Amino acid sequence: MNKAKTVGELIASGYKSRGIKEELRDNLIAKLKSRSPFFDEIQGYDDTVIPQLQTAILSGHNIIFLGLRGQAKTRMARLLTNLLDEYIPVIAGSELNDDPLNPLSHAAKQILLEKGNECPIEWVARSERYTEKLATPDVSVSDLIGDIDPIKAAALKLSYADERIVHYGLIPRSNRGIFVINELPDLQPRIQVSLFNMLQEGDIQIRGFKIRLPLDIQFVFTANPEDYTNRGSIITPLKDRIGSQILTHYPANVETALSITAQESKIPVAQIKSIVVPDILKRLIEQIAFEARKSEFIDQKSGVSARLTISALQQLYSAAERRMILNNEKNTVARISDLYSISSAINGKVELVYEGELEGIHAVAYALIGKAIRAEFLNYFPNPELVKKSKKENPYAPIIAWFAEGNNVDFVFDEKTQDYEQSLATIKHLFKGLKNEQPALYANSNALFTEFVLHGLAEFSQIGKRALDRNISFQDMVSDIFNIRNNRDNEELDEF
Repeated sequence: MNKAKTVGELIASGYKSRGIKEELRDNLIAKLKSRSPFFDEIQGYDDTVIPQLQTAILSGHNIIFLGLRGQAKTRMARLLTNLLDEYIPVIAGSELNDDPLNPLSHAAKQILLEKGNECPIEWVARSERYTEKLATPDVSVSDLIGDIDPIKAAALKLSYADERIVHYGLIPRSNRGIFVINELPDLQPRIQVSLFNMLQEGDIQIRGFKIRLPLDIQFVFTANPEDYTNRGSIITPLKDRIGSQILTHYPANVETALSITAQESKIPVAQIKSIVVPDILKRLIEQIAFEARKSEFIDQKSGVSARLTISALQQLYSAAERRMILNNEKNTVARISDLYSISSAINGKVELVYEGELEGIHAVAYALIGKAIRAEFLNYFPNPELVKKSKKENPYAPIIAWFAEGNNVDFVFDEKTQDYEQSLATIKHLFKGLKNEQPALYANSNALFTEFVLHGLAEFSQIGKRALDRNISFQDMVSDIFNIRNNRDNEELDEF
């Protein structure tokens, strides 16, 4: 690409200036006509958020993404740079990315006046035309818009009435680009007021100067509905000046959630090569998030971030790797019981309501894992409760009866693969009636198949399960109840 080096060369090339909103609109129309991918990194928004975003851009609106945590609001704002021209010309050395054919700042106008068509120009890449600011209570008007610079006044020997002593803030310096304010409600109301004219008229005011700069900026804001009451709010006049409010959401189904987690989770190559994580475990992790988003113990206004499943998958790999290293094994397969190692990923991603605080974060995490197993179990096997009531042969009966005879199975989280498989091998003959239900799952891993069934039966209260710090124990339901009572009695005696 031959780039003009002076204003004269730029004019000769036939270059025409465009506003940022016109630029975004034209480039979007080109993408739509050519059926080019638009935000292909964003999963699950094809029929909801993205059409609304496209409409907002075609309308030339400033935009606010409104949604709970972990819904790709900032990611979408950053991807808007893909709709910018690859390069745009600016007057060399200008503070405000001044258009060579329509300069904005006093300094750029003076340079153009002195040098005319010989005025040098620079080319700015699309990546340099994006500015992002996190709204915090300490953000000031001078940070965003600008202020008088006494050092500049002294150095240039100028009076305080001269426009040249103004130090411009982030927004003017984002001229001809995209400016994003994350978590807008955290911005103090008096700072939000300062944005009025910029959104409506495109001009700014600094102290007492009569400066009118018709800034050319695409504003994008993000906000979490929770913040409206917990930390602040968007003042009504400012909200009225934002052209399009786009509501984001969490994945609608497990398949979409799986795609997002696979895309965003960064798993070390060494772990991928040595550790097999069966598909059922990945689905269980996604189901944990779905269960959390409807749990009565979790604050639904706060939301459950998609980062929960990303962190959980990473921890699942790491838990399997740790066990592999401790047992001096070269490779391993993740287990259902490994899910209990991801509780710390759950703990840090949810906000509990009062009832959840009473239960305790670990109890809530274990309960979510149990509900996920229960929900996913029905996608593979018949409902144990319904089968028990029907007149058909119960494929779970031999398993339940074996535990009723006083037998039990213990899994130590860090035990060797050989010991783990031997523990399950002692009872795999009891699962013959279930092989036909999921032959592929059984063929891929007898141990995983067997363990999954045990967890599922425990969640449907057909057998007992006790999850401790180091191991999980499966036993008869009645024995489990007596163990719970004995533990409670011992705790009461200790307190006494």
